[in-house]
This record gives sequence, C-alpha cells and structure tokens, in this order.
Amino acid sequence: MTETASPATSRDAAIASVLGTRSVVLVGMMGAGKSTIGRRLSSRLRLPFFDADTEIEAAAGMSIPDIFETHGEAHFRDGEARVIARLLDSGPAVLATGGGAFLREETRGNIRSKAVSIWLKADADIIMRRVKRRADRPLLQTADPAATIGRLIAEREPVYQHADITIWSRDVPHEKIVDECIDALHARLCGNSTDATSDSVGVTP
Repeated sequence: MTETASPATSRDAAIASVLGTRSVVLVGMMGAGKSTIGRRLSSRLRLPFFDADTEIEAAAGMSIPDIFETHGEAHFRDGEARVIARLLDSGPAVLATGGGAFLREETRGNIRSKAVSIWLKADADIIMRRVKRRADRPLLQTADPAATIGRLIAEREPVYQHADITIWSRDVPHEKIVDECIDALHARLCGNSTDATSDSVGVTP
C-alpha cells in the first residue's frame, strides 16, 4: 500500500517543484543564522546547500580575513559577486550569502532573476550575542563592535528590504524559523490562501 505524504512533506515538494531552476537565497546580517537555517531548509526542500563565504574561500585558496587583509574589501566583493553568480547559474539550491553581498546591485539583479530571496532579520542584541564568540569577522575588528553592528544595520536594512520574503531570526528553535520560511515560500510560490497576504513572518523580538 502506498503511503500518503504528510502535509509538510507535500508542501516542501510543491515548493521545490515550483522553484524549477531557481534557488532560494538567504540574505541578512552576519549572525542572522543564514548558514544554520539554510542547511536545514535545503534538507527540507531536498536541494543542495551552499555557503557563499565557504565557496569564496575555496575559490581564493585563503580565508576571508586573509582576503580582506591581503587584497582589501573591494577585491573580496568582486570575488563574492562572481561566486554567487556561478552558484545561481548552477541552481536550484539553497544559498546563504555574506552580509554585504546583497548590497551590490549586480548581485541583487542576479538573485531577483534566478532565485527567491529571504531576508533573515535580526536585531542588534541578537547579532552581537551570536558574533562576539567568533574572531573571523573582518568588519568587526573595530574599537566598538556594537557600534559597528548598529551602523551596518542602519546602512543595510533599507537594501535587505528588497528581498522577496522577510523572516524574523530570533532566539527560538531553529526548526521554527525553518517552518516559517517554508510557510512563506509556499504562500508566495504556491498561492497558499491562508497566508498569501503577507511575505513577512515572525514577531519582532
């Protein structure tokens, strides 16, 4: 006897089918959880997962802090744009991007035409708690990292708002955030009548 797929599995498969050759791209600040959520989302959608920063390091043969130190941020951003373009061309997949990637107009255009974008939005306190344990954030090598995070949020959020979907990243179980991504993707792509009126999911912390 053939087993009937669960509603969640059916929705996951429907999303993957409607995506076709498009990818799902996660954008947002460092520490928003793009890689963590992306891996789980890729498992749900049965799509490959790529972390743009990891792919950049593999292509350059050096770490991102070393790229910044040796060649500067502009060189890094050029390489970042090329890597993301290549990954989008090889879709479908779930792709986690670095915090500054979506700021480049060329990259936003590529994402718009070849993917559905999800902004994982997190407030400054959550970001600071998550990133302070790591020393591999070149943009936070400043005298006042908290002030730097505040400045970056102010500069970047108006651009992140151009993403197709907004999900609040907050201190809840990861699977809850993944479920909200699935809900929003299904609503946008498959016309889920129960939640098709809004592409913003989650509560403000």
